[in-house]
Amino acid sequence: MTASDTLNRPYEECGVFGVWGVPDASALTALGLHALQHRGQEAAGIVSFDGERFHQHKGLGLVGDVFGDSRVMATLPGSVAIGHNRYATTGGTHVRNVQPLYADYEFGGLAVAHNGNLTNSATLKQALVKRGCIFHSLTDTEVFIHLIAISLYSTVLDRFIDAVKQVKGAYSLITLTPDDGLIGMRDPLGVRPLVLGRIPGHEGGNGGWVLSSETCALDIIGADYVRDIEPGEIVVINSDGLRSLRPFGDQGGRFCVFEYIYFARPDSVLEGQPVYEARKRIGAELARETAVEADVVVPVPDSGVPSAIGYAAESGIPFELGIIRNHYVGRTFIEPTDQIRNLGVKMKHSANRPVLAGRRVILVDDSIVRGTTSRKIVDMVRAAGATEVHMRITSPPTRHACFYGIDTPEESKLMAATHTMEEMAAAIGVDSLAFISFDGLYRALGHESRAEGAGRYCDACFTGDYPIQLVDKEGNLVS
Repeated sequence: MTASDTLNRPYEECGVFGVWGVPDASALTALGLHALQHRGQEAAGIVSFDGERFHQHKGLGLVGDVFGDSRVMATLPGSVAIGHNRYATTGGTHVRNVQPLYADYEFGGLAVAHNGNLTNSATLKQALVKRGCIFHSLTDTEVFIHLIAISLYSTVLDRFIDAVKQVKGAYSLITLTPDDGLIGMRDPLGVRPLVLGRIPGHEGGNGGWVLSSETCALDIIGADYVRDIEPGEIVVINSDGLRSLRPFGDQGGRFCVFEYIYFARPDSVLEGQPVYEARKRIGAELARETAVEADVVVPVPDSGVPSAIGYAAESGIPFELGIIRNHYVGRTFIEPTDQIRNLGVKMKHSANRPVLAGRRVILVDDSIVRGTTSRKIVDMVRAAGATEVHMRITSPPTRHACFYGIDTPEESKLMAATHTMEEMAAAIGVDSLAFISFDGLYRALGHESRAEGAGRYCDACFTGDYPIQLVDKEGNLVS
């Protein structure tokens, strides 16, 4: 894909995964990262601890590319490991930015994996550099490394708490230390997800613990879901068991609503809600709000599929797979000419002509960012013979940039921020265009309206209501 194509829709944040107390922890971590591949496809890394030494391996590419060799896995021994899938929201794609980040301190080693974005990382980095700290990466995750290093507290856990109290942003963290074992945490408003799992013991063993961005990664290793880590909660997992700390008190929660719309895998359960069922309900609400006469409901795969099922069931219009996705397209395909570049969308999506020809089509998709990809898909559907194309979007219009770990363009590049609904429909080339309403979205998630549930989710990309201070933006600093 071209650089511009990568921002034609919101891109995933990152995935974090950690295992404690199980032989071959790194192998289970690799499996967990594989299940979280949708959250980041640019790089992957694992750090393990064998009781005496830390071991690490990381690289650019998919999990299978980085950890598909048994010889690599043999270099990661130990019963404790953490891993990370990266999609670059800060720092770009370079090996030095691939997580987990590892550092040696006077108290021993420490590795950290981070999902999200710090809104004061540039401000903190500026102050840390003045103190003499030397940064080796461009990622905001390294801020944690230095804050822990300069902390005056004696224990690792107290240093960790000292560090997180100085940062602002949306994040989930997993750290690995020799004595404290795994330390997991969600930001005080719980914008980014993190769940706790338990691996059953075998042959009299006690079993192990798992921390993961999503429950789908628990399923792949046979772990049982225990609960979500609460907003602002720190959990410490080591030989003494599991304990919970709440250094921030209870500040409520503002979970990212886009996890339900697009980011999370449909077989995950987040904050007690099955994502698949939530997406079907969103589709049903969309059908009730934006009914139009048509012959077939077609999802834009893959995230549009559950919502299109819900739309079809509510509207009584048949559901069909009118667009087929090719899952084997790499993100690094070289496009040497304009002609080849313009065919790029056909590498990912192909029209199922017998389903589309001569029919009025409702296309169900999760969002419109720049609108470029939507236009290409609509052109493809029309070329396959559709007589009408009506696009229905399962999120409200994306009019604001995200500063909390999701890669969206600046507001001037967002189509909904610069076009009226009629202008958007004309630019995309559809006969009609409609988005779900705020109230419809919140009803699908179990609330009477947005007013009733507004304090429950972060929906800043739609509303501009940023629940966490944008320190660097206000100070005109960049990470």
